[in-house]
Amino acid sequence: MLHRLNHPGPNLGSRMHSVVLSPGSPLPCDSLSVFVYRDLDGGALVREQPIFTTRAHVFQIDPSTKKNWVPASKQAVTVSYFYDVTRNSYRIISVDGAKVIINSTITPNMTFTKTSQKFGQWADSRANTVFGLGFSSEQQLTKFAEKFQEVKEAARLARDKSQEKTETSSNHSQESGCESPSSTQASSVNGTDDEKASHVGPADTHLKSENDKLKIALTQSAANVKKWEVELQTLRESNARLTAALQESAASVEQWKRQFSLCREENDRLRNKIDELEEQCSEINREKERNTQLKQRIEELESEVREKETELNDLRKQSEIIPQLMSECEYVSEKLEAAERDNQNLEGKVRSLKTDIEESKYRQRHLKVELKSFLEVLDAKIDGLHDFRRGLSKLGADS
Repeated sequence: MLHRLNHPGPNLGSRMHSVVLSPGSPLPCDSLSVFVYRDLDGGALVREQPIFTTRAHVFQIDPSTKKNWVPASKQAVTVSYFYDVTRNSYRIISVDGAKVIINSTITPNMTFTKTSQKFGQWADSRANTVFGLGFSSEQQLTKFAEKFQEVKEAARLARDKSQEKTETSSNHSQESGCESPSSTQASSVNGTDDEKASHVGPADTHLKSENDKLKIALTQSAANVKKWEVELQTLRESNARLTAALQESAASVEQWKRQFSLCREENDRLRNKIDELEEQCSEINREKERNTQLKQRIEELESEVREKETELNDLRKQSEIIPQLMSECEYVSEKLEAAERDNQNLEGKVRSLKTDIEESKYRQRHLKVELKSFLEVLDAKIDGLHDFRRGLSKLGADS
């Protein structure tokens, strides 16, 4: 049983309060204060001081499901490492108002795991729960994890020193037990009965006290073994939960991969369909252009045919009148010259039509180049969509 003596704060004046706590009970403390204890057996004052302090959101694992996190604090609270000088032990303590939400003693078997860039967790077998801390930045999480490793190493060294002391005291007691019979035997041989009594009594008392110490050490060792077995079982359960979570994550990743593969196949199919439709559209446009050119050419030829028919009719009428034929021969010659000029004009039109056809071919090539650049831009957009889909897949896998 321990007493807690509170230091007088700014609102308490010179008053001091004492609270009696049973071993292992939560300690209603401020994470930045210095804890002072006095052993009820009359031991010296014990001070527990903070060695590292940060702020984080505190979570605990749901005891029913062992999977979901339950928030232990409504907002970010102070989380501190404390060092007990007398017991040579370390604790993580956090207080939300008057409620202690973390009171975890660090042991060498504990492990702090970073599950994301701003979240970490560790299992406490004594409290039979898993604590989680959410930080505002990755740097705070890194500092807390480094301090956890340092404190864990210090706890391991303290445990090793304690075991060495126990082994040393055990060896010393065994040596004392071996020497006492010889001294007792010498006293029984050389001394009187009173001398025997005076020598044998303290030796038996010393042996009894050493045996009691050995029994206590053995009991503590057995208790430590049970605690370690409990912690090992907790670690196994935690490992099993983590393995199940990893398997679920792997299954989710495989499902996302299958969906991504299906989407990629669908995208390839749509791209091929788009290529086919674009080819059909270009072929239709080319047919339309050819039909338009042919219609124009037919109209021009029909017009020329009508003109020629008209001229022929005129010539027929003129041929019926022989007397007038001679007189109009010169007129016909002029008509022929006009026809030649028209023929030249028609040839010029044909050349212009050829020029138009060449320009149309040039425009078609230009349109092909523009269509190719458009397809390249479309491919780039589709690749961007693929990258965005992969980013979404990675984000789903991390969460």
